[in-house]
Amino acid sequence: MDVSVVSKISEIDSTQWNALIPDNNPFCKHEFLSTLEDHNCVGEKFGWIPRHVVIHENDQLIGAAILYEKYNNYGEFVFDHVWHNAYERHGLNYYPKLTSSIPYTPASGVRFLASKNDENRIFPMLLDAIVNICEKINASSFHCLFPSNGIDFLKKSSLFIRDDCQFHWNNDNYADFDAFLANLKQKKRKNIRQERSKVKKSGVIIRQLDGNSAKEVDWQNFSNFYTQTFLEKSGTPTLNFDFFKSIAKSMPEQVLLFLADLNGECVAGSLMFKSDTHLYGRHWGCSEQVDHLHFEACYYQGIEYAIKHKLQVFEPGAQGEHKVARGFVPTLTQSAHWIKDEGFKQPIKDFCKMEQEHIQKYMQQVNTHNPYKNP
Repeated sequence: MDVSVVSKISEIDSTQWNALIPDNNPFCKHEFLSTLEDHNCVGEKFGWIPRHVVIHENDQLIGAAILYEKYNNYGEFVFDHVWHNAYERHGLNYYPKLTSSIPYTPASGVRFLASKNDENRIFPMLLDAIVNICEKINASSFHCLFPSNGIDFLKKSSLFIRDDCQFHWNNDNYADFDAFLANLKQKKRKNIRQERSKVKKSGVIIRQLDGNSAKEVDWQNFSNFYTQTFLEKSGTPTLNFDFFKSIAKSMPEQVLLFLADLNGECVAGSLMFKSDTHLYGRHWGCSEQVDHLHFEACYYQGIEYAIKHKLQVFEPGAQGEHKVARGFVPTLTQSAHWIKDEGFKQPIKDFCKMEQEHIQKYMQQVNTHNPYKNP
């Protein structure tokens, strides 16, 4: 058995890697992670340096951890500014740290990879390897963000658990969009119909494309929208045209692009990805403001698609209480954290406990506005 660290996922056999990905999760697949690396969307420039841990047995990949050496917290969506500031006040370095996450993607998915019947053997080996890397590079901590599995193992391994809240849509085996609306309270149902009607009356035409049907000009338009959105919000546009074009070729059936045309011109776009059971909303941008177009392209089109293709869950991205009125409900998300410095362990443990209590109360409060007739 061999445990090693690779700085390029291209060094790992893609078929063996993908065989360990449940539910065909797009973000965890070899194609997505390699495309990020190939088109310089990660690396030293953005503070996301690949350090994937892999375990081979008789030349067969039996375990892996998606892992990055980090020098910032940009694109993580689990905010640790308070921890960073506390380290600085005590004259300690918070960076580098190690993060097991999908860059710029607050979607749930596997972070530790192993076959289901081999997790008890593989997960401890992966965690030991990560802790050893922390010691070697003098990293302050290790963070596992939005894991869909392994959270119980990490908790038993004395990692601190942080709670957070996203808003997800759940498919109750709806026959169509009207069946979904029928499940909502009258006021919410009326509001959604009015929003969709206004978009339609504006003259906007929505085109639904995938990696096979989207043309180069479509990806150029969307790339422009994406970049403009980040620049307007003083963010850093880490993805680029070559990334979008390449991911469409390597994962054509899992890429979903909604483009909005007005008077013959493409004015907005929404990018989503899908697994076997989930739809994931990722990016949005526009060159012209049209009332309610954001809701149509980012939420209602996705809900319709999920119903038609019998997807169970629609994760539209992080944050946004405005999603509740549109059928999305508060959903607990979690992350796990290993802290090297003994002096910081108890304060961070206390911080996580207080945060868990806050999130619990917050979710209860938001649920008082549940849009469904029978929540």
